[in-house]
Amino acid sequence: MKIRQTAFNGIIAHALEEKPNECCGLLIGTADLVHEVVRARNLRRSPTKFQVEPADHFAALRKARAAGLEVVGAYHSHPNGPSGPSETDRSRLNDPTMVHVILSLPHGTRTVRAFRFSEGNFSQLEFVPVP
Repeated sequence: MKIRQTAFNGIIAHALEEKPNECCGLLIGTADLVHEVVRARNLRRSPTKFQVEPADHFAALRKARAAGLEVVGAYHSHPNGPSGPSETDRSRLNDPTMVHVILSLPHGTRTVRAFRFSEGNFSQLEFVPVP
């Protein structure tokens, strides 16, 4: 999976702005390329949980359709946790058609990883920023 560098930078900027709380948003693109990200409000306003504001989700769907693209996934941050799916993520992020991007920020680090859910497990995807 590829992601435009501007979209990749947008995820990092969003996570840093929302820290210490988790941020969340949607990925707009095609099956193999994320063109842009759309920020969403986290209804939980929590350092360990997120819930996308439904109005923001619908706005992202409309934006994607207008551009001839799709919402291909979602992202969220783990401000103080690992860059892999948490138990909460495992119980809630189970759509095998979606890419799930997690940005981990503990101790000043920035680790971005992408996953897809399949057959009860998450598998990591190659996630490469491109111009």
